[in-house]
Amino acid sequence: MRYLAHRLGFFVLTLWAAVTVNFLIPRLMPGDPATALLARFHGRVNPSAIAAMQVAFGVDTHEGLWSQYVDYLHNTVTGNFGTSLTYFPLSVGSQIAQALPWTIGLIGVATVLAFVVGTLGGTIAGWKRGGRVDSIVPPVFVVTSALPYFWVGMMLILVFSVWTNGALPNDGAYDLDLTPSLSLPFIGSVLQHALLPAATILITSIGGWILTMRNNMVTVLAEDYVRMGRAKGLSDRRIMYRYAARNALLPNLAGFAMSLGFVVAGAILVEYVFNYPGLGYMLLNSVNNLDYPLMQALFLMITVAVLVAVLICDFLTAWLDPRARSAR
Repeated sequence: MRYLAHRLGFFVLTLWAAVTVNFLIPRLMPGDPATALLARFHGRVNPSAIAAMQVAFGVDTHEGLWSQYVDYLHNTVTGNFGTSLTYFPLSVGSQIAQALPWTIGLIGVATVLAFVVGTLGGTIAGWKRGGRVDSIVPPVFVVTSALPYFWVGMMLILVFSVWTNGALPNDGAYDLDLTPSLSLPFIGSVLQHALLPAATILITSIGGWILTMRNNMVTVLAEDYVRMGRAKGLSDRRIMYRYAARNALLPNLAGFAMSLGFVVAGAILVEYVFNYPGLGYMLLNSVNNLDYPLMQALFLMITVAVLVAVLICDFLTAWLDPRARSAR
């Protein structure tokens, strides 16, 4: 219980620090969102219009910094992130709500699948060290994981879309002539459009999980409790999964938690190459358009997602490894 309380306290403190930094950075930069938006219009701009836009974007210079900070905390807790410059006059929250399901559906599923497949592959390779699987699978996927996201995506587009006369779609999330619904044609279109970007993420990320899990397994197999299990006559399958793999998985949980946390950011290059309407593509547009409210909201979501994922990882580690609980 003390361990959990300590981790929760650290989570709250880190979250407050992240929210505060997220509030201060845009206000320390020259200019403000209202001026950036109005600068797009040629000619003279009425000062009253600038003042009204500053109030709308929550950067009213007539208010003190403390008053702005209190309003910012209130808006953050209530989910009011202001108005987006890129999608003006729509709110930031409405745009994030539209893009979030696409990113979670594509990047989230691909990340979890890469972790599961990579962990299983690394477990088998480490258990049969020096065997055929260990000599082929890890080196191949380690090479693929070193390839840039955008290069793999473009190669897949070239092979499965250009050379095959559009066998698989390479742009967007679904066919534009379909209406979003739970119908089979729409679901099939979504799955077809997700194949190439999901394959890009799998190819470039699965190798790291295979290599780390394989190395962890090799280390764990030299422990005394594995020898004891073999001396007791336990089956190889039980020793591999219940003893070796369970303990070899613990160091990977932190990395997996970080990966899940950054799912909210989306694979920016992948979404950009495939013009996929997720949070990564939205983040890139917000930076290009100096959309401070949208950037703030996305950065805050990334921070919260990473912190929550790491917190869950700490709880899982404490549950799987009693030594973590007794260390506090």
